[in-house]
Amino acid sequence: MADLRFHHISLTCQDPIATERFYTEHFGFTRARVVPLGEDNRIVFLRGPGVYLELFRATLGNPLRPPSNDGYPWPGVRNFSFEVADLDAKLAAMGGDADLAFGPLSFDDFIPGWRSAWLRDPDGNLVQITQGYRDQEDPPPL
Repeated sequence: MADLRFHHISLTCQDPIATERFYTEHFGFTRARVVPLGEDNRIVFLRGPGVYLELFRATLGNPLRPPSNDGYPWPGVRNFSFEVADLDAKLAAMGGDADLAFGPLSFDDFIPGWRSAWLRDPDGNLVQITQGYRDQEDPPPL
């Protein structure tokens, strides 16, 4: 498994341009590839810090209510997260684009200095922004 690397997260977007702007402006992604699908439809790959986002245009409305707090409580993707040096500074820099869903919360009981906030992207996906996480030195075995 030494050659295994995480590659991308696929997002289905109501407005792919708004979603692309959100991730390029606030998280440093850049457009890496556009795959034309015809009739003004395309797939856009955004390259970011160690991962790509693959953006698709939605063809139906979302039948689920938007997630609350830190994500849906049933099986599936709960949220995805980006690490920042200063959570408060990042939220301030995002201004009105920081659609806060939950937090900021402190997890000092687990790791001193660990804090997180959960935001909604333009499509309602939960994006966690976290600072201060560290791996456990000797985690218990499986």
